[in-house]
Amino acid sequence: MGEQKQVVVVGGGISGLTSAYYLQKEARNQGHDIHVQLLESSPHLGGKISTVQKDGFTIERGPDSFLARKESAGRLVKEVGIEDELVPNGTGQSYILVNGKLHKMPSGSYMGIPTRVRPFLFSGLFTPAGKMRASLDLVKPKKTVDGDQSLGLFFRRRLGNQVVENLIEPLLSGIYAGDIDRLSLQSTFPNFYDLEQEYGSLIKGLRQTYPLKKPKKGEKKPSMFRTLRNGLGSLVEAVEDKLEPGTVHKGVKVEHIEKKEEGYHLLLSDGTVQEADAVILAVPHFAVQRMLSQFEFFKPFKETNATSVANVAMAFNASAIKQDIDGTGFVVSRNSDFRITACTWTHKKWPHSTPEGKVLLRCYVGKPSDQEVVGKSDEEIQEIVLNDLNKTMNITDKPEFSVVTRWYDAMPQYAVGHKQRLNDITAHMEKELPGVYLAGGSYRGIGLPDCIDQGEAAVKRVMDYLTA
Repeated sequence: MGEQKQVVVVGGGISGLTSAYYLQKEARNQGHDIHVQLLESSPHLGGKISTVQKDGFTIERGPDSFLARKESAGRLVKEVGIEDELVPNGTGQSYILVNGKLHKMPSGSYMGIPTRVRPFLFSGLFTPAGKMRASLDLVKPKKTVDGDQSLGLFFRRRLGNQVVENLIEPLLSGIYAGDIDRLSLQSTFPNFYDLEQEYGSLIKGLRQTYPLKKPKKGEKKPSMFRTLRNGLGSLVEAVEDKLEPGTVHKGVKVEHIEKKEEGYHLLLSDGTVQEADAVILAVPHFAVQRMLSQFEFFKPFKETNATSVANVAMAFNASAIKQDIDGTGFVVSRNSDFRITACTWTHKKWPHSTPEGKVLLRCYVGKPSDQEVVGKSDEEIQEIVLNDLNKTMNITDKPEFSVVTRWYDAMPQYAVGHKQRLNDITAHMEKELPGVYLAGGSYRGIGLPDCIDQGEAAVKRVMDYLTA
């Protein structure tokens, strides 16, 4: 590779941190002289990962865990030496709030799709007609669709409205904070379309490919999620500690990126110019469009929506909960008049997070149809949440303390056609912006492992580009 190459990673969320860490590691392993700089516009690294330690509680303001079966997150934890801090989630019954009542999530359902008949038949979530309609999935012929379709359309066709509104939609909204009638099937759950095509039925396909073992009597469900004992913020700190000194620059915003004959010039908020041979843009889609506004092909990013959400974590004395429920939390059907979208009983899902004799609840607001709630004051948000909780859990005490967090434009909406639009943009980038790559929640998956995967993929592309 000869002389030293400059690579700039823009954005210090988990995708950017992963990119910087693996870039430095690969450069060392392959004996290349690559100087990596990470620029973050805010005073903190970690993006939406943010942990608060208070009075013995560990409170997550953003994501609280990652899926264990997606291996890249566990691998990064191991890489930075904090593997012994990993904790599995406490498991238990989860619930769905429909018509003002908490119903048990039917056992044997995968992302809301029934794979066992009995729990489904005895569930109070659906009318006999709704159950009948869902069972048609077993005989309804598959439909081959050219291109993309919405999640709502696909699931309604297979399982009917009731299963979608009362089970699938509340679960998926918890992940994507979006309207499932606009969200893209191909960019969120393409595997469900593949199951329909291969088995002619979602229920049959899931039984074949994701056989859910029935837990034996007294046996706990296996835990699907992992977190870190001191919160996910400790992963951010550990990755930052592993970066070479002088890599990270906080409070520096990239205003504009110009393509030069050789490489790129990044115009920074402090008035300086940073040169780069390659750039990883680990920032949201609208920031990319702003930095490279001279390129017409980024225009779809300007039109891509992102929803805002807020959450409030509340600490109580255990005696304040008059109607304790054995479980890890509930999600809310969008047909209900509740303004909360979900509530996690954090002290049960993550027992390590809460001191003995205390209770920690985290509730979420900000449906796509109720975006204004996110801008309300801390007191108003807490009042709305307590009002809803009182209806289900009979909590009349005020919390000992609460932590309210707002995430504006934080949940990118993968609308129908997202994958095709993204492929078109990246094809243009290869031609017109060689050496510039995207990574992050706006693009190919929003969970922590998805963001880490995208960081790793961007590193591979940068190395191939610089060594070509």
